Amino acid sequence: MNASKSMNIDIPKAFDTIIQKKMSKKRDYYDILGVKRDADADAIKKAYRKMAIKFHPDKNPGDKQAEENFKEAAAAYEVLSNAEKKKRYDHYGHAANAGSATGGYGAGGSMNMDDIFSQFGDIFGDRGGHFESFFGQQQRGRGGRPVARGSNLRIKVKLTLEEIVKGVEKKIKVAKKIVCNHCNGSGAKDQSSTQTCHTCGGSGAVNKVTNTVLGQMRTTSTCPTCGGHGTEITAKCTSCHGEGLIRGEETISINIPAGVSEGMQLSMSGKGNAAPRGGIAGDLIILIEEIPHETLKREGNNVVYDLHISFIDATLGSTVEIPTIDGKAKIKIEQGTQGGKILRLKGKGIPEVNSYHSGDQLVYVNIWTPKALSKEEQTLLQKLQESPNFKPQPGKNEKSFFDRMKEYFE
Repeated sequence: MNASKSMNIDIPKAFDTIIQKKMSKKRDYYDILGVKRDADADAIKKAYRKMAIKFHPDKNPGDKQAEENFKEAAAAYEVLSNAEKKKRYDHYGHAANAGSATGGYGAGGSMNMDDIFSQFGDIFGDRGGHFESFFGQQQRGRGGRPVARGSNLRIKVKLTLEEIVKGVEKKIKVAKKIVCNHCNGSGAKDQSSTQTCHTCGGSGAVNKVTNTVLGQMRTTSTCPTCGGHGTEITAKCTSCHGEGLIRGEETISINIPAGVSEGMQLSMSGKGNAAPRGGIAGDLIILIEEIPHETLKREGNNVVYDLHISFIDATLGSTVEIPTIDGKAKIKIEQGTQGGKILRLKGKGIPEVNSYHSGDQLVYVNIWTPKALSKEEQTLLQKLQESPNFKPQPGKNEKSFFDRMKEYFE
């Protein structure tokens, strides 16, 4: 084969073959969203919202596959929600939009999460002109300019059983990042120490156009120089060294509702670390921890107390005093009470969160048997031992311990 023959290659055809192979690996957009090919715009939008919520990165932290599924769904919706692109896709498949930004959300694509949310913010709602970021680091205001967001803070709050039952307000000092009071969060030495960003011209974003054999591809990203603020700092604040934030402390009042449980998390919007340059503060996440009670034990929304009575009290009956969450209460022990009986104090347990319903207090009756007897006591019991009434004679209607447990927790 000579040199001229070796160079006789149809370049457009070869490139088209490469594109076709790449496109063939992509999943069908209709299959991704789970809709039929004749689905209307509302059905497509509803299906995308469902997929986006399912694979939302906030719901699947650290799950790379969920992130890829999220991007894949965005790529599908970007095409199918556009009548012209949908028409081309129906005729030519993935190759129809290969020369545009379409499909850039997928694995290896140039579009990031902020790009997705900026383009499809209407799917998730516009909160006062700021779109909520998927990763909690940045939001976008009107016009697409990014707005900084402070990081979240996590604290633990320990509660007694009484506080859990009644609800409580806790005032807690929280160490956090606060706005610098010298520069008011701007990071600049004074008002004259800023200038319009020379990279983006004050827009906070930069555009990039890439020429390909299939056409031009335009992408928009946050300005790397000013971080999306549109201005540069020429002289930094001497207090915060340009950060716009300093370490501080804030006393926060936390209203904890009745009925919370161990491991439950509460969130207070805007009470986390502050953000520079007038950004949005992060959230405060409160993790609930329960302090064990001295005599009562929690089982779901019920409160359990182990009552030990003597053989004599169980036989003759008695009135005993027991602890409850509200203080002391007297209960009656019926004559002939058997060990393992469960007494229920209706509504004396723990309320459900944001509900009027409360659990009960369950009293487990345990009959205590003495281990040491005097000679006189032993003689008395030996006389009773032969009495017919002291021979075990369980009735057919008496429930076993397991039956009683099942009955109370059904």
